[in-house]
Amino acid sequence: MTDETQVTRAAARWRTEEAGGGVLLDGFHAVKHALRFGAEVTSVLTSDRAGVARLAAELAPDVAARVDALAVEVPGAVLRDLVPRLHPTGIAALAVRPARAANLAALARRPRQAPVVVLDNPRNLGNIGAVVRLAAGFGATGVVTTGDVDPWHPTVVRAGAGLHFATAVEQMTLDQLPPGPLYALDPEGEDIRTVPFPDDALIAFGSERHGISDELRAMATRVVSVPMRPQVSSFNLATSVGMGLFHWMSGGGGGAV
Repeated sequence: MTDETQVTRAAARWRTEEAGGGVLLDGFHAVKHALRFGAEVTSVLTSDRAGVARLAAELAPDVAARVDALAVEVPGAVLRDLVPRLHPTGIAALAVRPARAANLAALARRPRQAPVVVLDNPRNLGNIGAVVRLAAGFGATGVVTTGDVDPWHPTVVRAGAGLHFATAVEQMTLDQLPPGPLYALDPEGEDIRTVPFPDDALIAFGSERHGISDELRAMATRVVSVPMRPQVSSFNLATSVGMGLFHWMSGGGGGAV
């Protein structure tokens, strides 16, 4: 098979898999994380296979052989046509999205050893991805979003650096939330420093503009707040989630990564 034929076939396969719902992994770190956490990676394209091999050997020797086995080198122009916002590392991949049923089972399983993060109608795609990355790092059971924004949107996955595959990420309505005590963060709540979070908690955060909804507030077991300097309007959503998960992990609920 000639190089030109290989490139043509790789590009055609990419377009077919992308149209079929393949999850875009944009950049080396996204590919690395997806492979580490068991993603079914179906296509890997790069404009610099030797450069990617060096990067893998330096930063992720545990997956270097798999990256090399999957990678197909294509001209930069071809790759940029397939992935217009190509990551500077010059590599992109497609993976199979985890089955919703498997994620729902993981979120509902009891007893739960780590909380579920609930984002109530989030709007900023980058913030959602940053929250997924935090949840994976803290070992949270998963991230649930309500509202109409798909938490598997390509921009969210890009911001999450491939770590959607390290935790259960799903979109639900409030009446579909997993079981467990619900702790909602709101400026009017009790001081978070006085309220421990149990391991099986749902820790809920409102939208960037409007905060938690009245419906979620009514469902909450406890409403808590992070102390904030007067006249400062709010914390960034991902920052708030990081503080909430650190509160749990550092002893509020006895959790550990």
